[in-house]
Amino acid sequence: MQGRIHSIESFGTVDGPGTRFVVFLQGCPMRCAYCHNPDTWAMNAGTLMEPEEIFEQYNRNKGFYKGGGITATGGEPLMQVDFLIELFTLAHQEKVHTCIDTSGIVFKPENTELIKKLDKLMQLTDLVMLDIKHIDPDRHKDITSQPNDGILAFAAYLDKKGIDVWIRHVVVPGLTDDDLYLFDLGYFIGQFSNIKALDILPYHTMGTVKYKNLGFSYRLEGTPAMNTQTTVEKKQIVIKGIRERRSETMKTEL
Repeated sequence: MQGRIHSIESFGTVDGPGTRFVVFLQGCPMRCAYCHNPDTWAMNAGTLMEPEEIFEQYNRNKGFYKGGGITATGGEPLMQVDFLIELFTLAHQEKVHTCIDTSGIVFKPENTELIKKLDKLMQLTDLVMLDIKHIDPDRHKDITSQPNDGILAFAAYLDKKGIDVWIRHVVVPGLTDDDLYLFDLGYFIGQFSNIKALDILPYHTMGTVKYKNLGFSYRLEGTPAMNTQTTVEKKQIVIKGIRERRSETMKTEL
């Protein structure tokens, strides 16, 4: 089994708990307007590597990863689910904490073969960082070129499986920062009991140079980076939605 690997980061600090060995897998069906890794989109690019080869690299510096572990990101790591199963099997055998940073876009409830593979992968996964781009289906499709119904179904699947989840959402000026939809996002995730963290992240422009180097047009050219204080305020709106949903749930149970 070989996977297509875009790159590896030896000491990641924002890709799950602790210091982490981060594997960027190649390939993604999403075309997010604010993606800062457009070089990971193509499925036929990257370097072919075996799970054992990657885990060997992890082991070279495993003393630095106490309290951390391995994170698979991308691209969209679940595009290579078979490879992830093999890599995480190696990690699981050595009691290494495993994390998947995903948009959940590959999830299709009707695809029984995929669900079987995901069931197996989830047995080997300690944490999923789920990046929800937009709660509104029309706006989501406009921003990413893909629908969000499977993504929202994936969130429910993870809750049913009891997998710890960190929710991530990037706030982009004029694109994903509408208070109504941020509240709706919170209201949606408020129904789940497995949410361990909420990361509301500010949009930045550091990836724009990659578009120029690749010869791609950048849709958000001229859009300013999101203000840090505004990001804090937007997070409070999502939290308000979470609390509203949980309050209603408690009243229903009573």
